[in-house]
Amino acid sequence: MSTATIVNFLKQSDIFYQFTPTQLELVANICQEAIYQKDDLVFKENSSSKELYIIVQGEVDIAVDPSLVGTMEDGIENKVIATMRRGQSFGEVALVDEGLRSASACAAQNDTRLLIIPRDKLIMLCDTYPQLGYRLMYNLAADLAMKMRNTDLRIREQLLYATKPKK
Repeated sequence: MSTATIVNFLKQSDIFYQFTPTQLELVANICQEAIYQKDDLVFKENSSSKELYIIVQGEVDIAVDPSLVGTMEDGIENKVIATMRRGQSFGEVALVDEGLRSASACAAQNDTRLLIIPRDKLIMLCDTYPQLGYRLMYNLAADLAMKMRNTDLRIREQLLYATKPKK
């Protein structure tokens, strides 16, 4: 994928909202591309985290292992909690804390194309170009806030519609 193609794609991604053409080109230059087939693991829950991912084509399921919280539902290994689509990013918490992955990511379709942005190179860009860094962190915070609000809504719906015990 050419730098110009990556720049055009990044322009459409929420986390690069209001980036200048020069800033988009700087980010495009550190992107790597990877192609995954259906059910290929992108990363596993509790593994180390050092990259941000953006979906160019296809879908990625984000899943958690229910046994980690002491419940095993009918032998289901992982429970899909979100499906990410074209233009969406995932793995962004790695940019902030380098902690362990809080979920697994797995390709949900054949020929799922991802842009992979290494944390160390992106942080170096942010340090070198503070305006780029500010805009990226602002956009990431907005993206994470939206994801948290959606999760909160899902939890509330589950609590609201959960079957109440009969008296």
